[in-house]
Amino acid sequence: MNETGAEPMWTLKPGDSIERKELHARFGGRTQGGIGPSAKTSNVFVLSDPIAGEKHGYYDGWMPDGCFHYSGEGQYGDQRMISGNASILNHRAEGRALRVFQGARGVITYQGEFAVDTENPWYEADAPETNDGPLRKVIVFRLRPVDTDPAEPVTRLGRLLADGPHSVDELPLERNETERAFVDPNREPYEAERKEARLVVEFSDYLARRGYRSCRHRIMPPGETRPLFTDLYVKDLGLLVEAKGSVTRENIRMALGQLADYGRFVDHETRALLLPSKPRADLLGLVDSQGCVVIWPEAKKYASTRAYVLP
Repeated sequence: MNETGAEPMWTLKPGDSIERKELHARFGGRTQGGIGPSAKTSNVFVLSDPIAGEKHGYYDGWMPDGCFHYSGEGQYGDQRMISGNASILNHRAEGRALRVFQGARGVITYQGEFAVDTENPWYEADAPETNDGPLRKVIVFRLRPVDTDPAEPVTRLGRLLADGPHSVDELPLERNETERAFVDPNREPYEAERKEARLVVEFSDYLARRGYRSCRHRIMPPGETRPLFTDLYVKDLGLLVEAKGSVTRENIRMALGQLADYGRFVDHETRALLLPSKPRADLLGLVDSQGCVVIWPEAKKYASTRAYVLP
């Protein structure tokens, strides 16, 4: 409020720039963080740094649905609908305007007034904790523009969704995209992941010499906003493969879960784990109990379980 008790008039237009400290001096709101409900004016300020956020699995920005998608606050653990997140969700009920800015410090640029989508205001996604911590649930808001037009997606995820992928798209093996690249892109691959990539290449080369073409799939499950990627698929053999760079119980459990997930979308006859060596007996029993086979390199060929005959 000013000296007369009236709220200061909002004068910024989309595209205008302002120092963040000046914004808060004039209109209130938190001086730090990405979400700033103001006690001084009827505004909630939302500040977004898409370039920095994308490195950590936060894809803030325009999406093909015409909404600006914005990741909520909360650096550790699953995000909850409290504090700044609740102020975004409830901005209409509280009589507040939702104002989005690009940038988080110094000079920031006003993107315009937005409103939470009435039908699908928010969804959940996976992203790492601050400082490359473990994956957790984050809240992503769908914000519809009030006084500006939607823009073309510029984030990697936005461009992917704009391509209009079907629920399942076939990709060449050379497109070495991974789920991690869309969830935790800042993390360097573990050595086991590099071993997985080598296993896939060597096995696909082996099959190619025998006249079988391999590919992989990008899967977009209904209602999800992060793609899944299979490791290897051989259509002529009906073979769906998940590779792991180690034969630990943890890796085999994970591979079985991934195959069950992918198998819901990809037509196949056989689900197989591609491993660097033959696992111990109990783990072989675990794989067999799930109706899957194990494939591993042996001499200059490949061996397999459950009497599965490789070409």
